[in-house]
Amino acid sequence: MTAYGNSTGGFGFNSGAHGLPDVDMQLLDMVLDNGDITAFLNDLAVVAASRLSVPGNPVHCGVTVIRHKRPEAVASNDAEAHALDELQNGFGDGPCLTALHSKAWLLVPDLATEQRWPAYVAVAKAQGVASILAMPLDLAGEAEAVLNLYSGRSHAFSPDDIATVAAFTNQAASAIRLVLRITQLSEARSDLSCALKSRTIIDMAVGAIMAENRCTRETAFGILTKASSTRNVKLREVAASVIASISGEKEIDTYFDE
Repeated sequence: MTAYGNSTGGFGFNSGAHGLPDVDMQLLDMVLDNGDITAFLNDLAVVAASRLSVPGNPVHCGVTVIRHKRPEAVASNDAEAHALDELQNGFGDGPCLTALHSKAWLLVPDLATEQRWPAYVAVAKAQGVASILAMPLDLAGEAEAVLNLYSGRSHAFSPDDIATVAAFTNQAASAIRLVLRITQLSEARSDLSCALKSRTIIDMAVGAIMAENRCTRETAFGILTKASSTRNVKLREVAASVIASISGEKEIDTYFDE
């Protein structure tokens, strides 16, 4: 009734019935074209669905990621896939979440004969789903994610399809790890830039207070932090208001060499 396996489970690359070529270059292009992980995963879902869809048997694909210990539907090739992922996440259990937690692919060839997850299965069948293939993405501890494939036809996913998806997700996982690291570096760079800008504005305000009050830097900084605490306003905002009161500048530009 239900098949299990390992997401890397001995599947070498297999072009399968759908003639899936080596997609490393396509995935690399997707990494370069997308600025964030969500955009990349949306493109990934579109590619996966298009590879497996055939006339008369469209496949819907979604990606669920564990965030803050909760599953979240973060990407899909269409609204139907997103709704199906959200449906399963709402129940808190189902084949895709089981595959995600077990880190092994899971095939439900025919929901009409599936005995587990009865509440979810009943609603999924009512939505027109007949078979499901869930393939975890091995992200090496960077995150937890699963590729969810839905079809309105029972026994829609052949052994060749499973091998194709396994090979595809193995390649995709490497690309996702790269995107995650690029995103982390970009966020760190942005955080550093914001910190430097805040530090510059605060230093400018401290200098202005020192000049006006003929006091030490420590005393000037104390005046600034006391005002921040008393007004319950961020230190940077108080500093900006000090500068604005002296120079009239409401927008303070800072410049750093890249």
